[in-house]
Amino acid sequence: MASRLVVSTFVSLDGVMQAPGGPGEDDSNDFQHSGWLPPHVDEGFGRIMGEQFDRADGMLLGRRSYDILASHWPGVPDEEGGAKINSMPKYVTTRTPMNAEWRNTQVLVGEAAQTVADLKRSTDGEILVQGSSDLIHSLQKAELVDEYRLLTFPVVLGQGKRLFAEGTAPAGLKLTGSTVTDAGVVYMTYEWAGKPSYGSVV
Repeated sequence: MASRLVVSTFVSLDGVMQAPGGPGEDDSNDFQHSGWLPPHVDEGFGRIMGEQFDRADGMLLGRRSYDILASHWPGVPDEEGGAKINSMPKYVTTRTPMNAEWRNTQVLVGEAAQTVADLKRSTDGEILVQGSSDLIHSLQKAELVDEYRLLTFPVVLGQGKRLFAEGTAPAGLKLTGSTVTDAGVVYMTYEWAGKPSYGSVV
C-alpha cells in the first residue's frame, strides 16, 4: 500500500505561487499582486482543473490553503463541482491541533514531512496537493513529491513565494505532458526522475 503525491499549483513565469485567487488572499512580506490568476481563467482552465479533481483520491492542504478552500467549497452545489471535492478525503497538516468542520477532513498534527510520509505509506491512490507553498517546500526537501502538475500563467510578478525556493532539494524531472489554453496558460506535467544529471557543453 502506498499513494502517489501530486503537487498541483499555479505559478507565474518567474515561479511565484503566492495569492493567485483574489485580493487579500496572502499579503505576507508585503505582497502586492493578489489575484493574478482570474483574468486567465477560461474553458480550457476549467477542464484541466476538473480532470485533476476527478483523478484524485484525496487532497492534502496546508493550514492556510485549507481555511481558504473550506470557506468556499462546502457551499458549492453538487452539480457545480462540489460533489467530488466535498466527498473526497481531505488531509490538513498543522503543527497545532485544530477543529476541521469541512466534512471528510483528517487533521495531521506534527512535522509535515513525517506526517505526510506516514500518510503515503498508509493510503492508496493519488493525493493531490493544492497550493500550500510552505507545505510543498517541506515535501520537496523530504523528496516526497512524485509528480508536478503546473499551470504557468503569462505574468511576471517580481516578488512573492516561489514554488522552488532557495534550499529545495535538487531534483531531476521528466516531462510527461503539456498543453496550452486559449488564454495562454501552459499546463505541464512532470514526474520525479531522481537526482539531476550534470554535464558540460564544452
